[in-house]
Amino acid sequence: MSDFTKKCIKLKEASYLLSTVPTKYKNDALNLVIESLKRNSSYILSENERDIKIAKENGTKSSLIDRLALNESRMQGMIDGVNTIIDLKDPIWRSNDVWTTETGLTISRMTVPLGVIGIIYESRPNVTVDAFALALKSGNCILLRGSSLAVHSNRALVGAIKEGLKQSEISEEVIQLIDDSDRELVREMLTSNEYIDVIIPRGGPELIRFVVDNATVPTIETGAGNCHTYVDDSANFEDAVNIVINAKTQRPGVCNACETVLIHENMAGDILPRLYDELKDKVVLRGCPKTREIIDVREATDDDWAEEYLDNILAIKVVSDVQEAVDHIQKYGTGHSEAIVTENFTNANYFLRKVDAAAVYVNASTRFTDGGEFGFGGEMGISTQKIHARGPMGINELVTIKYTIVGNGQIRE
Repeated sequence: MSDFTKKCIKLKEASYLLSTVPTKYKNDALNLVIESLKRNSSYILSENERDIKIAKENGTKSSLIDRLALNESRMQGMIDGVNTIIDLKDPIWRSNDVWTTETGLTISRMTVPLGVIGIIYESRPNVTVDAFALALKSGNCILLRGSSLAVHSNRALVGAIKEGLKQSEISEEVIQLIDDSDRELVREMLTSNEYIDVIIPRGGPELIRFVVDNATVPTIETGAGNCHTYVDDSANFEDAVNIVINAKTQRPGVCNACETVLIHENMAGDILPRLYDELKDKVVLRGCPKTREIIDVREATDDDWAEEYLDNILAIKVVSDVQEAVDHIQKYGTGHSEAIVTENFTNANYFLRKVDAAAVYVNASTRFTDGGEFGFGGEMGISTQKIHARGPMGINELVTIKYTIVGNGQIRE
């Protein structure tokens, strides 16, 4: 029996017990994990430095190294996220829907865990802690398959998590890590229907497409983020500048960063020179012909409009009105996060109603599409599909339904 199968069997067995564990046990376990993360912080950061050194030696681009990097602040952010999850209401065995049929049967629609969640993710080691904490609070076991870039970081984090669980009422077997870089193990994971109840891919478009195309296990698709910011002709000038700069540069290597700016033609002459001055030393700018008449930037091609750069690159297009902006987003967007900067209520409402995306903003940066920022304590991923879960997936998205039916001897005629 392979090591992978052994881990899967342990997870499946643990999931039966975890599904009915009291909330107090789950919260106590999470608190013990927090203490373990604090105790092991220096070791975790040193292992992360080891990953970063290897990544730099292999020529990994700076935006991906930023995603990989941990520091004291990011460690504290992970701990804060777990504390938020502890404070959230337990999503298991809840019902807002109970009714009695004409035959006297009382039916309740109850929430129950999914069971065993497999998550395949790239670069970001903080996902290891987020995914575990969200899974545990929602009564799910978790199988982690992180990137080879972060293998030492992930081993250290999972080791700390298991150390904390050993002191709790919950088995350390509720979390397992695949730290072997053999890609055949990913294929095995995707087809392990006997052990895994759902797969969540979290990473770039190539990873997500590979998982969706090859999985026989049900998949919740988290999507690439080709995110747009549309600057309307009624936009507050300073707000527009600040939102665009933040959405692009605050962390360019993440899925909710802005990749294309759409600018109303009446605003272009004023705002483009300002954006150029602010961004020219930080970001490679690519523009449509109208943009290039105003500022000196590279020519944008059709490929640019469809690209999720995850890098310090920004495409710019001048449009005639909000309708053209929405049409462009519907053609090239990935259903992730889209924003309009405007003081026009009608245009704001048009944008909110017409844009088909998981998160649609008025006068705010797309960078807020995040489980932590939404008050979820973290996220299992940002779903861009429309079935079951959409947007940042917190504990309430990691449940399914069980109908309980109580009778007093009824039989169907």
